[in-house]
Amino acid sequence: MADSGVVETLLQRIEKADDGVDSLNVAASLGVDHQVIVGAVKSLQALGDIISADLRSSKHWELTVEGSEIAEQGSHEARVFSSIPLEGLAQSELMKLSFGKIGFSKAMSNKWIRVDKTQEGGPRIFRAVENIEDQVREKLLQVQKGNFSQLDEKEKNELKKRKLLSEVGSWKEKKFKPYNFEAMGVAPDCGHLHPLMKVRTQFRQIFLEMGFTEMPTNNFIESSFWNFDSLFQPQQHPARDQHDTFFLSDPALAHEFPQDYLERVKKVHSEGGFGSQGYKYDWKIEEAQKNILRTHTTAVSARMLYKLAQQKFTPVKYFSIDRVFRNETLDATHLAEFHQIEGVVADYGLTLGDLMGILHQFFTKLGITKLRFKPAYNPYTEPSMEVFSYHEGLKKWVEVGNSGVFRPEMLLPMGLPEDVSVIAWGLSLERPTMIKYGINNIRELVGHKVNLQMVYDGPICRLDS
Repeated sequence: MADSGVVETLLQRIEKADDGVDSLNVAASLGVDHQVIVGAVKSLQALGDIISADLRSSKHWELTVEGSEIAEQGSHEARVFSSIPLEGLAQSELMKLSFGKIGFSKAMSNKWIRVDKTQEGGPRIFRAVENIEDQVREKLLQVQKGNFSQLDEKEKNELKKRKLLSEVGSWKEKKFKPYNFEAMGVAPDCGHLHPLMKVRTQFRQIFLEMGFTEMPTNNFIESSFWNFDSLFQPQQHPARDQHDTFFLSDPALAHEFPQDYLERVKKVHSEGGFGSQGYKYDWKIEEAQKNILRTHTTAVSARMLYKLAQQKFTPVKYFSIDRVFRNETLDATHLAEFHQIEGVVADYGLTLGDLMGILHQFFTKLGITKLRFKPAYNPYTEPSMEVFSYHEGLKKWVEVGNSGVFRPEMLLPMGLPEDVSVIAWGLSLERPTMIKYGINNIRELVGHKVNLQMVYDGPICRLDS
């Protein structure tokens, strides 16, 4: 805190001055360090609109070493003039003097001297005027006395150009506090990862550690064929209703499909096949063509499995983490868009036991070790299971994901071998993120109500295993 006496004196001086006061002058008149006055100014500013202060740079002119020599002995050109006797001086002799070369050119420019090249023994220098006035020296003497105002800017710059005068800031005469190189600096402005992206990075790392390959998920728009029909989901299913799905108006329809695969999908829906009786309804291409915002990333899994079936089969492990869209009623735990985490494994002879084993491995890496499985129904998996974990905080079992074995009616039309099974599971990204960061309302995590300070201050994600 600033000394109260200094603060009071500063206020009195400001009150008496019409155009303000200079802090350097106040410090000099009071005989105190300038930083004491700066502290008093900042203390007054902290109290509110009591005073206003402007930061100004203070500069002054001072003579260089050469300028000081000239102020004492005279300019080079004046000394050249004084060195020439009435009978003249050989130019070669003049150039031997320390000031001869510079002084000669300046004296010639001022027309103080002349050169006679007709003399025997080489050019000879003579005085061209009787008397001279050494204005350079006079100007430097004025600066030396502190009378900077006696010189205009052009004169100052001319002397500065000759390196006789230099402009210096007042800081050169000040005593500075030593640097504390151990002090923490101000954190630079930088980007910050959203909590969702932090948790996503951890999930992605877990999949990669387990040997999975990430699927391309950059197509938010999907045809109903890949989103529903290829998964053996009937066209009358409630999930395909406008109340659950966002349909596009432009472009409203998709037109490019693998025709032979499309015909096999149509047949298994309407007539059955591959050991299934199908759904026994009139499957329509118009319904399959409708473009939508994908409702799950399983549409991407379907595309990848179809691509896999077009070549010699090799076991694969795929995963994806990306956005999906559903026409949900918005509340504290539901939004119209969210992130789905999905894992898919395709290999010969996989069973429900393999699915349970890989789920235990996956959730153990998340720090979840107590698991239960409950039979469930999905149109494209059979058998299907909901995955529950025991929540130590809530002291109860909570659902953490869904899983199952893809149905033959989905896989065999793609062209995969009959003895190949595909197991899969999925969960949302938002729920574990909310639990990890203690967020109760999903609208505080995603959307226009998000507090950006929460994004800046959020710690890195570490899923305890």
